[in-house]
Amino acid sequence: MNLILLGPPGAGKGTMAERVKEKFNLAHISTGDILRAEIKAGSELGNLAKGYIDKGALVPDDVIISMMEKRFAEDDAKGGVLLDGFPRTVAQAQALEGIARIDACITLDASEDMIVDRISSRRICKDCGAVFSVKNYSKDTCDKCGGTLYIRPDDKEETVRQRFSVYLSQTEPLIDYYEKKGILHHVDASLPVDAEAGEIIRIIESL
Repeated sequence: MNLILLGPPGAGKGTMAERVKEKFNLAHISTGDILRAEIKAGSELGNLAKGYIDKGALVPDDVIISMMEKRFAEDDAKGGVLLDGFPRTVAQAQALEGIARIDACITLDASEDMIVDRISSRRICKDCGAVFSVKNYSKDTCDKCGGTLYIRPDDKEETVRQRFSVYLSQTEPLIDYYEKKGILHHVDASLPVDAEAGEIIRIIESL
């Protein structure tokens, strides 16, 4: 079973992916994680991607597709995958069809105001990367490793609104693409975490 998880930054894709991948024994594939791993490994693809990233440019589709082809060939992906952050465009979705059959695309629906409120409340540990919300955590140090918490520059309100706008412009055509294929499912990202995860699990079990 191969699934796509869509949603704007801050919609909770990572949290939902953790719940879903464990229950269904799926490989969680994040393009961000792949890029970082390839760059760290110093691979040919990683060096190519780094060249674009260092210039502040988007990594071209053909580079991303090559990375995805390589990732899908790994053993853990053979039992099914949960894609997070890919595809981002219709062109990528069309290329993906040449790599694997997609059984469902689940989109986490969230309003701009909800995303701004959620992300601008986020604090990140400089040492271990743990994420906290000032809504339920008041310390300025991480309770996991003691590291200092900080606000990422792209978590500020004006940046979040811009990221949301970019997401909509890129992803609305993608949502239409999968809706026309009859495999798109909507989930309300404002639901409590357990209820949201339960809805996603119900959708997957009905496939």
